[in-house]
Amino acid sequence: MRLKIYGKSWLDDDAIAAWIFLTPALILLGVFILWPIFYLFYLSFTAGNFSAAGVRWVGARNYLRLILTSDFWQVIGNTIYFTVATVIPSLIIPLGLAVFLNRSLALRGLLRTAYFIPSITSLVAAGLGFRWLFQTDGPLNNLLNDFGINPIPWLGSTTWAMPVLILLSIWKQLGFNLVVFLAGLQTIPLNLYEAAELDGANELQQFWHITLPGLRPTLVFATVTTAIFTLRSFEQVYIITGGGPLNSTNLLVYYIYDQAFAQFDFGYAAAAATVLLAVTLVLVYLQLRVWGEE
Repeated sequence: MRLKIYGKSWLDDDAIAAWIFLTPALILLGVFILWPIFYLFYLSFTAGNFSAAGVRWVGARNYLRLILTSDFWQVIGNTIYFTVATVIPSLIIPLGLAVFLNRSLALRGLLRTAYFIPSITSLVAAGLGFRWLFQTDGPLNNLLNDFGINPIPWLGSTTWAMPVLILLSIWKQLGFNLVVFLAGLQTIPLNLYEAAELDGANELQQFWHITLPGLRPTLVFATVTTAIFTLRSFEQVYIITGGGPLNSTNLLVYYIYDQAFAQFDFGYAAAAATVLLAVTLVLVYLQLRVWGEE
């Protein structure tokens, strides 16, 4: 069967078959992704909640509130600090481990499995473990006490609470990035290293001039995925600190959750969520652009 307009076929048997197979996926995509995004954007211009009173249109007032609210800017600062401090070690440490484990070593498979275990561990369970470890009378402070060091209020300090969340996030992301870098290292031809050795290049020079350029697409992918992972961090804050002390560990996703489901200010929460969505889309665009150039 062929449908023609002005003598040109625009829908043949292959196209019809393709649309038949694609339709279920497109419906799911529209219902669970596109429609929620459009509805989120609509809610960001409204005020009220899902009670009998309903919602009302307020225009850009919620975005103006974001700009004028000091707590929001503190949350943005917390999120930037948390993201930068998590992403950089989450790239450097797995990259070094990947280069080390890419060699012929005894128990290499066991070590790779051990490093990957945090990635498949429940973040809630890991958060509970970190909260127990860093509580005032927890094992870490008991260890410090054995060395004559006064206990540190890790989770009650505006200085130390955020590093605890960062440490958990780095530990959680380490295994995934390790596997990504190991896969990237397999794509670099070995003859490049052999030629570099013949030219007298040492291991550091080979890493700088062969490994890093060869891992450029992999580094972009790992950077973007790790940044998205940190931007959507919620469980760490919810389980360990609850945004405290003094709002010092309140991240953007937890702030959205609190405004929506504790304060029932859905329009304001939707505006903050739209900001998060915009940042995420920018990161994805940068990743696709770099891959396109490659």
